[in-house]
Amino acid sequence: MPLSRPAPISDAEHHMRLQLLRENTEASGAAGVLLGSTESLRYFTGLVWHQSERLLGALVTPTTLTYIVPGFERSRVESLPHLTGDIATWDEEESPAALVASLLGPNGRLALDDALPLFTYHALLANLGAERLADGARLIRDIRVRKSAAEIAIIQYAMDLTLEVQKRAHAIMTPGIRASEVVRYIDEQHKALGAAGGSTFCIVSFGAATALPHGADGDQVLEEGQAILVDTGARIDGYNSDLTRSYVLGEPDAEFARIWLIEREAQQAVFDAARIGAPCHSLDDAARAVLVRHGLGPDYKLPGLPHRAGHGVGLEGHEEPYLVRGNSTLLEPGMCFSNEPMIVVPDRLGIRLEDHIYMTDEGPRWFTQPAKGPTGPFA
Repeated sequence: MPLSRPAPISDAEHHMRLQLLRENTEASGAAGVLLGSTESLRYFTGLVWHQSERLLGALVTPTTLTYIVPGFERSRVESLPHLTGDIATWDEEESPAALVASLLGPNGRLALDDALPLFTYHALLANLGAERLADGARLIRDIRVRKSAAEIAIIQYAMDLTLEVQKRAHAIMTPGIRASEVVRYIDEQHKALGAAGGSTFCIVSFGAATALPHGADGDQVLEEGQAILVDTGARIDGYNSDLTRSYVLGEPDAEFARIWLIEREAQQAVFDAARIGAPCHSLDDAARAVLVRHGLGPDYKLPGLPHRAGHGVGLEGHEEPYLVRGNSTLLEPGMCFSNEPMIVVPDRLGIRLEDHIYMTDEGPRWFTQPAKGPTGPFA
């Protein structure tokens, strides 16, 4: 673990992000962009709010920042960290969409946060008409996908924290332990190390259940010689960690050892393919090429890799860029993503080694070092 926790994102960085959003919005020809109670609201303004049936967000124009707030929540919003801006309120019998329309003014087009709920879109549609609404995904996502040094430092801290939790979980594994015991222990350890919310998710699978990428229902008991898969993460200042280890406690059987080594080879192939300017799909291609050489796959066929090779990480656990077939997005400095080309052998075992990468001007860097071997899940 690092000796000191990185500083949260500063107001200065939020202002810089907001300026980039304004520039993107103006270049698109839109008069403004509406952020909902989403991670993008946090990203650009620092305001954290959980989405509900009431619209609470922010209207950003080239010259203004106006928070759209239910009247009875105004005092709460004022008490929370956020960039300074105007606050426009609406009462319970009023339409927040009509309020947004009045602030936008006549004729101007409104770009929409791509994570806004559908009911908000329909309300805006009724007030503005389809011709005045635009998809704001690229205005937002093209900024968020490139992480700053401050963001990378927080993600690194979160990843190191979860790596330590993985090590502690490995230390308590013993035949007879229940998956639920491990899940509870991992949550406790995340909290003990400083992730106030504990685990954001936790998958603990034994034996044949490891072949199910997102785990099995019910509570399993670890038996002698069974495969173990642990996938978990937490949040630090909003930024996510996500780390998977697959291993056995004793001497692995020949099939587990064989598949584990292929998995590690595929993971390394993804890392080696990660170069500035490379299309995202080429990393997924590199993983599948390894599997095909070993007689697995091809494509999504099993035994083989049933899903994409990786996903972006940041304020959302899964976000752009996605390492998936057909994605021609080019890798840029600051992009952060998982490397997890899982191999599934149906009804027998699944092996997922998941570490994350961040891109620098010189190429890829690991957030956490890959696993050492089938019985050595840590470097």
